[in-house]
Amino acid sequence: MSEEYRIEHDTMGEVRVPKDALYAAQTQRAVENFPISGRTLSSHHIEICMAALGQIKRAAAIANAELGVIDSETRDAIVKGAEEVIAGKHDDQFPIDIFQTGSGTSSNMNTNEVVATLATGFKGSKVHPNDHVNASQSSNDVFPSSIHIAAYEAVEHALLPKLDQLANSLEKKADEFANIVKAGRTHLMDATPIMLGQEFSGYAAQVRKGIDRVKDAEKNLAELPLGGTAVGTGINTPEGFSERVIALIAENMDLPFRQADNHFEAQAAQDSLVEMSGALRVVAVSFVKIANDLRWASSGPRCGLGEITLPDLQPGSSIMPGKINPVLPEATVQVAAQVIGNDQTIAFAGAQGNFDLLVMLPVMAVDLLESINCLGAVAGLLAERCVDGIVANPERCLELAESSASIVTPLNRYIGYENAAKIAKHAVKEKMTVKESALDLGFVERGEISEEDLDKALNVADMTHPKASK
Repeated sequence: MSEEYRIEHDTMGEVRVPKDALYAAQTQRAVENFPISGRTLSSHHIEICMAALGQIKRAAAIANAELGVIDSETRDAIVKGAEEVIAGKHDDQFPIDIFQTGSGTSSNMNTNEVVATLATGFKGSKVHPNDHVNASQSSNDVFPSSIHIAAYEAVEHALLPKLDQLANSLEKKADEFANIVKAGRTHLMDATPIMLGQEFSGYAAQVRKGIDRVKDAEKNLAELPLGGTAVGTGINTPEGFSERVIALIAENMDLPFRQADNHFEAQAAQDSLVEMSGALRVVAVSFVKIANDLRWASSGPRCGLGEITLPDLQPGSSIMPGKINPVLPEATVQVAAQVIGNDQTIAFAGAQGNFDLLVMLPVMAVDLLESINCLGAVAGLLAERCVDGIVANPERCLELAESSASIVTPLNRYIGYENAAKIAKHAVKEKMTVKESALDLGFVERGEISEEDLDKALNVADMTHPKASK
């Protein structure tokens, strides 16, 4: 059975629109023009608490009524329609592909049409998508503002709490493992000993610094270009609209949005989005380091390092019974790869601001929100389902620490670097401990170092902290 249609029109003529669709002609043209990826704008532009476009339409209607642009009846109808969009009641009415007109005009008009249809039903007379819902606005200031709103909200609620959760989990493990000595590794080769807790403290610090970087970038994300309309001049806006509409959004969402310091910069460039993406990339890079260390340290259980044990989450092989894999660290690295790739896209897109408008906004929106939400999700999972359940294997850690030829390093001050190197090489070649090597090469017998000093120098736990000067 073929789908039923109704006829809508815009300035270009008539268009067939699905009979029950809340959108109209301009949305339908965009659907037909951009059958590219099958991916639509993130729900963070639409759903409750993240309804950036809906929030803008709601606030604009209130501000426009206060400033005499629309009447109170029209305001109430638009507000009611926008709030339904915010509540996620009409998510299926936003069908436009992310690869569309670079200003996001198609998605802005999609929102205008949906809200106008709903408002018309509430009011009982025509509410126009351009003249009423989009009054005092342009896609050129609305859509970049929607990205800032959606991204800021997502950072506040989907990312920062999860990063804090992960940092807390790592800090707890740093305390738990504070006295477990293990082999240090540089270049993936044996190095002087370190405490397992010290390594975990480094991971926690990486995450904490990532939080600080995101918060710094967030400050510029709070700037909204609303009120600049087409090119930043504010043409077709009543005096005071910009300040009022942004204040209404900030109040309704309880977030510190403010008017852009310079509307021409705010529409012609999106450096704040590039900055935030860069901060997310650094977090992603940190995640790769942490996740890979967890994979290496838990490798085995018999033929690898085996210094820690990760929680068993699922069977690891379709052919090897009993095999368990580090699935969450692996998922984490994949998320990081996506975020780093998204950052490349966002950086390139951010360079496409020609004269008075940047025309790569939809892809920037989708990729930035994907990075924020995926990083937040995987951080929470890594903390809860992996880090919190890590168990140290202290005996194995000590065994490897004492097996490292690099523990010869404290002997430098007794017998010199070259002699210490001889002991290290002999230990590796003959598969003996450093102490056994020193004895075998006659350093104690010749009186070059006493056995007491040898034992003192080779205490691996003492090597993990600098000695106080006497």
